[in-house]
Amino acid sequence: MGKSNPYTLTFGKEPTQLIARAAQSQQIIDSFLGEPSAQQVYMVTGIRGSGKTVFMTEIARKIAKQKDWISVELNPERDMLTSLAAKLSSENELARIFQSAEINLSFFGFGLEVKGAAPITEIETALEKMLLSLKKKGKRLLISIDEVTNTRQMREFAAAFQIFLRQNLPVYLLMTGLYKNISALQNEKSLTFLYRAPKINLGPLNIGTISEDYQSVLALDEEEGLALAKLTKGYSFAFQVLGYFTWEHPDDSRESKRLARQYLDDYAYEKIWSELSRKDREVLYGIAKVKSGNIGEIRELLGMSTNEFNPYRERLIRKGIISGEERGYVQLLLPFFDQYALANYDLG
Repeated sequence: MGKSNPYTLTFGKEPTQLIARAAQSQQIIDSFLGEPSAQQVYMVTGIRGSGKTVFMTEIARKIAKQKDWISVELNPERDMLTSLAAKLSSENELARIFQSAEINLSFFGFGLEVKGAAPITEIETALEKMLLSLKKKGKRLLISIDEVTNTRQMREFAAAFQIFLRQNLPVYLLMTGLYKNISALQNEKSLTFLYRAPKINLGPLNIGTISEDYQSVLALDEEEGLALAKLTKGYSFAFQVLGYFTWEHPDDSRESKRLARQYLDDYAYEKIWSELSRKDREVLYGIAKVKSGNIGEIRELLGMSTNEFNPYRERLIRKGIISGEERGYVQLLLPFFDQYALANYDLG
């Protein structure tokens, strides 16, 4: 085909072929940009490989282009408050604002010394002063954090962010994380603002849109494009992986599917499976075994009562592994995952 492969196998890297989640990203952008803002915090959840990082990056980029907006991404493994202050003061235009506001950050080893102003020695105080000086200049700050977990650094940052919100400072927060990690953070008693923050759950992509993409990029006819799109089940990572191997093996669909399945197993499903409890795995084995998805049949196979089965059903729905939209039935949301569950259940 001559050109380089437009699909990517790398997590979090923005591919050339991207299916945008226009409605969900617009909801966040409109909320942040509103006067006054409808929301100042959004949390984005979804299963591993659902496209959270790319979604977050795309929104941050769009917001950074707006007049008077500053966009900063923080690493959740670091001291986030110090990182934030360092990143803000390294921007020339902002450094000048802080200088003219006589904010002396020399104690932290960054920022110019300000003659006649005592150095600030407490990072939260420094950030409050910095954000207030940005507010006076009509500027707003978007902070994005990818893959948050309930760590000490994250709790410290969130507690400070809560204070900035109470002080009516122009700060906005966009975070991504797996459902269990976001929930653990939200359940921290002191971080009430997170509990109220809206969650956007990245479910499956639109099959029709995937089909159109495959038809135009891989030169497939309508029937082939739709068949390949349906195989992905709308799982964002599978859209890339199936596209990638079909591009590499245009004349051998069996080989491209075999490689795609193996790649999904090694780079997504192994990790997803390892994070499940023994009982979660047993329920998934039952779902994989009973092809119809009929809950009555699955329970019978596993010897579970409705009361026993329902908590696992709910949990697997929240994790984005199954859907339970049709009453009395469940369906796996990940392509080829039934085969993975059948092959790996005894080993679990």
